[in-house]
Amino acid sequence: MLIGLDCAEPSLVLERWRADLPTLGGLMERGRYGRLTSVVPPITVPAWSCMMASRTPGDLGIYGFRNRADHSYDALFVANGDAVRSPRLWDLATRSGKPSIVLGVPGTYPPRPLNGVLVSCFLTPSTESRYTYPPLLAREVEQVVGEYLFDCTNFRTDDKDDLLAQVYEMTDRRFRLADHLLRTRPWELFAMVEMGIDRMHHAFWKAEGRHADAILDYHRHVDGLVSGLLEHADDETVVLVVSDHGAKRLEGGVRINEWLRREGLLRLATEPAGRTSLAEVGVDWGATTAWGDGGYYGRVFLNVRGREPQGTVAPEDYERVRAELAERLAAIPGPDGGPLGTRVFRPEDVYDEINGVAPDLLVYFGDLAWRSVGTVGGDEGIHTVENDTGPDDANHAQDGLLIMAGPGVEPGPAVGMQLLDVAPTVLELLGIEVPQAMRGRSLLSRREPDGSSRAAAHPSR
Repeated sequence: MLIGLDCAEPSLVLERWRADLPTLGGLMERGRYGRLTSVVPPITVPAWSCMMASRTPGDLGIYGFRNRADHSYDALFVANGDAVRSPRLWDLATRSGKPSIVLGVPGTYPPRPLNGVLVSCFLTPSTESRYTYPPLLAREVEQVVGEYLFDCTNFRTDDKDDLLAQVYEMTDRRFRLADHLLRTRPWELFAMVEMGIDRMHHAFWKAEGRHADAILDYHRHVDGLVSGLLEHADDETVVLVVSDHGAKRLEGGVRINEWLRREGLLRLATEPAGRTSLAEVGVDWGATTAWGDGGYYGRVFLNVRGREPQGTVAPEDYERVRAELAERLAAIPGPDGGPLGTRVFRPEDVYDEINGVAPDLLVYFGDLAWRSVGTVGGDEGIHTVENDTGPDDANHAQDGLLIMAGPGVEPGPAVGMQLLDVAPTVLELLGIEVPQAMRGRSLLSRREPDGSSRAAAHPSR
């Protein structure tokens, strides 16, 4: 039984609020728990697919919600389930003749056949779309919960009361459906993901006044709902509670394209009248070295001759230009002039294999305390407190969490656990051979020199 809580933050669940969450605390008391280091980047898409397939973003060729489809300047694709070509846990369970219940796991729209039932994820456009397998299951979903809610209509909103009501309703309907499916369907693998914690963190992390305890109250509510699911777990069931990443306070944004413009690396086709997007003003590609994307982390692309249509960076200069740009990005100061603490990654340093069109550089501004903002123009400088996609209180943190309890699981805190270890662990529990292509290692089969098992860090590859 795998219960996913998108964006659940380990410092809150495992530490600060442990006594307030009796269900999760009880699982910790009798099981293994600790931080679960996510992939680079630690965002919902692609992290859940990486977890379920034990494959990196580079393996999957998915580096975010929107990705470059080729090396042209405007061809993008949305990374829904069609983009995930590696087998995930329920695919492997199906091949072994084991039935699964899959509910709300990001990357499952549009739904594909499996041995069992599936209700797709927050990327589903609406209930008018085909969102279940088998298709007729949609009628049953409607009978059980009414209109199924994949997500909130907009979690970046100033109407906090309306959002709060939406989150609770979405969560209650998802758990009600989970209870129904667990009661009415055979399963050896149950995998669900609830998006509510992510939405609450983004909306209420900085909340004061009457919403000051909104996140804690919601955690208590979810803890009670998880207790209901555990009634379906018998003595032979191993329960895993996991998150794909954590959360931290969002301090502001760094306007990546405005910085590139001021550094002489990005030239616009027209001068912006005020703060605007690249798409509005256009880019003079023949005079541009690099451009970036906004988001929880920054993606920077070089305009390479022979690779991009109007490339300006000579292939023989690529590594030098990229290294210099990485150094300059890391040195961008904070608004007070002090160090921001930015981390810059080259894809080949974090992925063993690179598919699709990866960013030339992946940037964690302020180690994810600052998001990347793609706007240009205006007179506010390169730092901003206004998010380009709406109000947002939190960014993603690198570590999620894992709590695992059940037969064969030695209790106690664990260190060195990786998101990519989840799928091999579940496969070992199901008695299914772990494919060689998987990057992680089972948390159950690791042994210390004294013979004890422990969740250990990955060896260097």
